[in-house]
Amino acid sequence: MEKAIPVLPVDDLSVAKEFYVDRLGFTVRFEATEDGTDGLLGVDRGGISITLDCPMSGHGREACVSLEVENADAYYDEWRDRVEIRRPPKNEPWGARTFDVIDPFGNTIFVMGPVK
Repeated sequence: MEKAIPVLPVDDLSVAKEFYVDRLGFTVRFEATEDGTDGLLGVDRGGISITLDCPMSGHGREACVSLEVENADAYYDEWRDRVEIRRPPKNEPWGARTFDVIDPFGNTIFVMGPVK
């Protein structure tokens, strides 16, 4: 099986772990760090995988990852009291229902599902 896994830049793995695991409900796939701040953290949720890299020097910042889900409203309902949501779900003219979250490091988590 082939799979693409986005790598997002973060400034502190402990902050990233709290946001992605404790607030967004991901589980830890792997954690490679000596001090809890720098290193790599792999997280999963269902079929979604993301790698978080600190300090990820030499790469662009403020990245965006798109999560294709079965029901964007269900994710919105789960996350809206846990993290700041940039805007509530809306139907896009190109045929998806979307909303987005900005993580503590400026990365966009763009959630999209089928139109309701």
